[in-house]
Amino acid sequence: MAISKENKEFVDSLIDYYISESESYTQIAENFMPEIESVADTAFGIITGCVYSGFLQAYQNQQQTPSLEDMREFNQIIKERAAIIKKAITSPAKPEENRPEDTESDSKL
Repeated sequence: MAISKENKEFVDSLIDYYISESESYTQIAENFMPEIESVADTAFGIITGCVYSGFLQAYQNQQQTPSLEDMREFNQIIKERAAIIKKAITSPAKPEENRPEDTESDSKL
């Protein structure tokens, strides 16, 4: 049995959500200093753990248990998105500064 399309989409949406909130998870990881060696690795672990928990919860809600094949496929999804997750942690998105078109329109007023 492979992960259903709906469950794959759910996992992708979880990953997207946690990527968008990566700064929060970095702050959580920072609270564990000096007991941890790497804030980025700890934040990565927290995020992937949350995605894993959501994945298992989805199966539980469907009264199913993921098979070994499902777990391998889940791990592959995480592996494929790991670099994106890591980048979000190490290079968080900055709020957009005034774009040139905004500045130009303001000066015309």
